[in-house]
Amino acid sequence: MSALCALTLAACSRGAGPRPAAGSQPASFALTDRDSDGTPDFLRLTGADAESFRQWFTFLAEVQYYRTDLPPEIDDCAALIRYSAREALSRHDSAWAARVKLPIMPALPAVTSYAYPFTPLHAGLFRTRPGPFTPADLSGGAFSQFADAKTLQRFNTHRIARDLTLARPGDLLFFRQSGGNLPFHSMIWIGRSHFEPGTNEYVVYHTGPIGDQKGEIRRLTADQLLHFPDPRWHPVAGNSNFLGVFRWNIL
Repeated sequence: MSALCALTLAACSRGAGPRPAAGSQPASFALTDRDSDGTPDFLRLTGADAESFRQWFTFLAEVQYYRTDLPPEIDDCAALIRYSAREALSRHDSAWAARVKLPIMPALPAVTSYAYPFTPLHAGLFRTRPGPFTPADLSGGAFSQFADAKTLQRFNTHRIARDLTLARPGDLLFFRQSGGNLPFHSMIWIGRSHFEPGTNEYVVYHTGPIGDQKGEIRRLTADQLLHFPDPRWHPVAGNSNFLGVFRWNIL
């Protein structure tokens, strides 16, 4: 058995029991935006669905750390976030498992409010411009399958604090560094590992290209990040490069 398969089996044994089937799609979608943040209310998740998204999102992000065959689209920090969010909201049936090439399905509860891409936005999951959501946004280019780190931070999430102790699994850490073509960088707060026992809490991120290399998925404990050799990456209020802990608008 491969190391990844063994780790995924461990995740299954620690899951929340049998995985319910994704529920039927709602007969209608609320084309409103109660928070005026650009996110339609039909995408918002509450209660058990919000927790299910957090579990799937962090599982899918962390499992990439163990893979030697990353999905080709995961080539930078934002791509890892987009991939993990989109697949967390998908229907997790056998066809999905074959497509994402997981060796075994984790026993995690499904998001039942809807299944991506079966909403009025179709494949355009990510907000790309400011302003509250209006029905015209369904076809006006306000949502896209692509969003870079800056777009994810500005239009798809909201800041909770610049205090790492307030992060919950599935939250995002954003940094803005001077210089370079991609100054915005992001990390996924995993919390405790899906695959390894213990009380350590982790972040997972893709480095993006490093020189002529493609880059890689890295996983650090919170302590390792707080003591990273380059202080520009310390997630503390005193670091002006650290934009803070951000939470998905859908949560």
